[in-house]
Amino acid sequence: MKCIINGKIVLENQILQNKVLIFDNKIVDIANEVPNECEIIDAKGKFVTPGLIDIHIHGNMGKDTMDGSEESLTTIAKSIARHGVTSFLPTTMTMDEELINNALKSIKDCMNNKIKGSQILGAHLEGPFINNDYKGAQNSQFIVAPSYDLIKQYDEVIKIITYAPETDKEFEFTREIRKNTDIALSIGHSNATFEEAREAINLGASNITHIFNGMNGLNHRDPGVVGAALTTNVYCEMIADEIHILKDLFQFILNNKGEDKIVLITDSIEAGGLDDGEYSLGGQKVIVKDNQARLESGNLAGSVMPLNKMVYNFMNNTNLDINKVIKFASINPAKSIKIDDKKGSLEIGKDADIAIFDEKLNCYMSINNGEIIYKK
Repeated sequence: MKCIINGKIVLENQILQNKVLIFDNKIVDIANEVPNECEIIDAKGKFVTPGLIDIHIHGNMGKDTMDGSEESLTTIAKSIARHGVTSFLPTTMTMDEELINNALKSIKDCMNNKIKGSQILGAHLEGPFINNDYKGAQNSQFIVAPSYDLIKQYDEVIKIITYAPETDKEFEFTREIRKNTDIALSIGHSNATFEEAREAINLGASNITHIFNGMNGLNHRDPGVVGAALTTNVYCEMIADEIHILKDLFQFILNNKGEDKIVLITDSIEAGGLDDGEYSLGGQKVIVKDNQARLESGNLAGSVMPLNKMVYNFMNNTNLDINKVIKFASINPAKSIKIDDKKGSLEIGKDADIAIFDEKLNCYMSINNGEIIYKK
C-alpha cells in the first residue's frame, strides 16, 4: 500500500487539502490519516491529479507508432511518462496496408505484454479513410475508401478511427462499425458538409479529430465539420500548442463545447522531446523549427509539445482553474473511449493512475496502476 501526503488532491469539482490519497493498484481511499505500514510519498504542496491520457499521439524521442516495434512503443511510453501521461493510444498514419497492420499488431502485443512506462490502451487509426482535400500531413498515395474488412481483425485493439464520412458510401462503414464494435468514430481530415457531418454524428460518430485542423472551415452559410462539431454533443480533440489554434479562440471553443466535451491531445510526432531538425512522419520529411513541425510544403505535421503543457496553455488562456482543465486530459478522453469506469479520475476503485504537478504543470511523478513510472 502507498499513500500521498501534503498534496492538493484534484477532483473534478474540488481540490482537497490536508488529506491522504491511499492506493495500491487501485485508488483505495482519500482519508484524514496515514494508515499503518504504508509507503509514504510526500507531494510537498504540489497538485495530485489523475494521470493524463493522450488519445492521439504518433511518436516521441525519435520513435513512431508506424515503426511497428515494441522498442519504439516502449520508448514513447517511457518518454511521455515524464509529462504525467499514464496511458495513451499510439496513433497510426495513412500508409501502406501492411505497415498499418504491422503497427496494429505491435500495439496489440504491447497491450498483452505490459511494457515499461505509460500504459497502451489500444490504437487510434488515423487514416487511411480520409479525404485527400484535407489530408494535412497524411500521404495521399495510400488513401482508400472506408472498409470494415480492412480493420476487422484488429477491431478489439482499435479504440478510435479517424475518417471522412463523406467518403463513406451511404454511411455503410459508419453503420457497420457502430453495429459490430465499440470503436469511437472520429470525423477528421474531412471535407464533409454540415449535413453530412451531422448525419454521421446521428448515426454514431462521437468524436472530432483535432478540431479546426484537417477540415473545412466555419462559414455562416456552410458551417461544415467545425459547425457540426460546435453544435452537436460530440467530443472535440484539440491541439492547444497555440500554433494549431490561435490561443484567443480557446475560450470561444470552451464557451461553445462546455467542460465535458473538450479532449486535449498532443498529436506528437517522433520529434517530440528532441531538438529542432529534420524528422519523418508517415514516410514524409518533416522540418521542426521554433516548436513547429511542418512538411516541406509548409503544412503543419503534428506537434512536438507534451500534453501537460497543452493543459497549462489551455488553463492560461481561459477562465478555468486546474481541477477543471485537468478533466480535458483525463476523464474526458476516458469517457470518449468508454474507459471512464476504470480511468480518468481519482475515484475509489479506479486504477491508481496518478500524476504530481507544480502550479505550472511541470511533472514530478507519474504512477500507473499503482507503480511509479516516472520520478523527477
